[in-house]
Amino acid sequence: MRLAREVGLDLVEVSPQADPPVCRIMDYGKWKYKQRKKEQKSHATAQQQLKELRIRSVKIDEHDQVTTLNKAKKFLEDGHKVQFNLMFRGREMNHVDLGRQILDRFRHDLEPLSKVEREPRLEGKRMILILTPRRA
Repeated sequence: MRLAREVGLDLVEVSPQADPPVCRIMDYGKWKYKQRKKEQKSHATAQQQLKELRIRSVKIDEHDQVTTLNKAKKFLEDGHKVQFNLMFRGREMNHVDLGRQILDRFRHDLEPLSKVEREPRLEGKRMILILTPRRA
């Protein structure tokens, strides 16, 4: 304790169960700050959300496709997963191949930024594609 006071640091008990107990001379406030920063950093990288983009019909306009593509790019660059939901209404269920073409175009255009987590698959009246960001 005398050595810690002379140096102006704290005496911290590291392992109280050891025989004899292990202590370390350190700046406890600085150590706590570093631990908190490390925890915040690990928490920030682990936080990945699933962002959903809905496409209301297979009759989506070119401009709307570009807008949806730009939103998906932004989400992927931010490190989020992107889920495309393509809705089929009424007789559109007879043209599932058109919906697959639309989702394949999104997948192809976003290939440099993402990888496919789940291929386009029909579930009821929706076709779903999930992309995850590529790590640099």
